[in-house]
Amino acid sequence: MVCVALRLFASRAFLYSVGDAEHLNKATICRTIRSVCLAIKALADVFISFPGHRRLCDIKEEFYRIAGFPNVIGALDCTHIRIKAPSGAHEADFVNRKSFHSINVQIVCNADCVISNVVAKGPGSVHDSRIFRASEIYRRLSQGEFSGVLLGDRGYGCQSFLLTPFTDPQEAQQAYNHAHAWTRARVEMTFGLLKARFHCLHKLRVSPVRACDITVACAVLHNVACLRKERAPRVPPAMDWDNPAIFPDDDSGRGPIAQN
Repeated sequence: MVCVALRLFASRAFLYSVGDAEHLNKATICRTIRSVCLAIKALADVFISFPGHRRLCDIKEEFYRIAGFPNVIGALDCTHIRIKAPSGAHEADFVNRKSFHSINVQIVCNADCVISNVVAKGPGSVHDSRIFRASEIYRRLSQGEFSGVLLGDRGYGCQSFLLTPFTDPQEAQQAYNHAHAWTRARVEMTFGLLKARFHCLHKLRVSPVRACDITVACAVLHNVACLRKERAPRVPPAMDWDNPAIFPDDDSGRGPIAQN
């Protein structure tokens, strides 16, 4: 059962293709994948923990080593996971700004690309900042539960616990933006690794609810792979890592985000 689910997660195959390979009918494949997915998702609280499984000072130090940006405990962003057009009255809610159907998934990661928080339940039309404001991690940060800050792009409002780039930076602020961009790039790297490990996340041909469950299950498995120090997958050259001034996310539903 587990191998059948992992085969689907790691590929872009259709259910019937996996079924044919395993000599199982589609109904059996659906039940198998659903059962395994929910079992893995149930482990999320064990393997996905904010701000992480390491000491807070170590998390900050690892981020600081990237570009000298202090007091960072996570990099925040959202990515869009394509889904098939859902049926029903709320179909339009899942159409994002790039006009394809998706769920909008929020992730916070550490400097080593381990996911420390995932929120997978927003329709594609919902803005990143709205997902963040409605999340449990926002509540905990706003109540001062953690000593440290997240880094986010300009789509988020700057707050005491969430720092964003300057819009029209002066010379000193350009240095801040540069360090911010290099450090925040870890979340873009995490998206790349996650989708390279689990090709199904390029498009899920399932209902929105099941797409959300599969996404969380893949996040759990990603962290397991990181903690076991498994070899990282080859990430397609969708991003120029030598120039973090621009972060294109082909599946973001937003288009490129320019950082000054």
